[in-house]
Amino acid sequence: MEFENKVVVVTGGARGIGKAICEHFEKEGAKVCVIDILENGFFVGDIADKANLEAFAAKVIEKYGRVDVLVNNALPIMRGIDTCSFEEFQYALSVGVTAPFYLAKLFKDYFAEGASIINISSSRDRMSQPQTESYTAAKGGISALTHALAVSLAGKVRVNSISPGWIDTAYTLYEGPDAVQQPVGRVGNPDDIAALALFLASDRAGFITGENICVDGGMTRLMIYHGDHGWKLDT
Repeated sequence: MEFENKVVVVTGGARGIGKAICEHFEKEGAKVCVIDILENGFFVGDIADKANLEAFAAKVIEKYGRVDVLVNNALPIMRGIDTCSFEEFQYALSVGVTAPFYLAKLFKDYFAEGASIINISSSRDRMSQPQTESYTAAKGGISALTHALAVSLAGKVRVNSISPGWIDTAYTLYEGPDAVQQPVGRVGNPDDIAALALFLASDRAGFITGENICVDGGMTRLMIYHGDHGWKLDT
């Protein structure tokens, strides 16, 4: 019960990686406060809306009076340059960058001693597929926000980010090329991310701040050339 009675705030905690993070913290005794557009037991609302963020933060503070861990996990939309509107791009940045910043600001005076912020970025903060600009920009933004907050909150809150690669939220067991292409030989699942989140929030990570840790089975370290290791480029 490493986090017994600790107050853990998770955005986008009703499904996928966020839900796994909530479940892992709860197993360790934490009191988890979720905000999500999906139904959950604490607060339903869109974090792109400033009023929702303020109401959510006020509820957390009124109920517990402090925050030990803030996990910014909510998922921005993915739209590409061919289809993404101005409004959609701004919405992605609101969810992926502005909301994490504003929650950190709202909770700044309420973070407990030894508190931790964990931002969920993506391996797309350093590599891209076509037509992913809104999502990639948001993930790149939260990666940079991480080290900025780590410096501004130095001595009070440790701030780190996790960049997941391919994470199958249905826990599908892949075989063949989907698995073999990854240096670890499998596709990731939400527990891989939740385990690291718990570590980064713990005292064992007390000397780690401002870092972005990529959890992608080694894919971003795999150098790919045409004809190498069976890879072929179709032109």
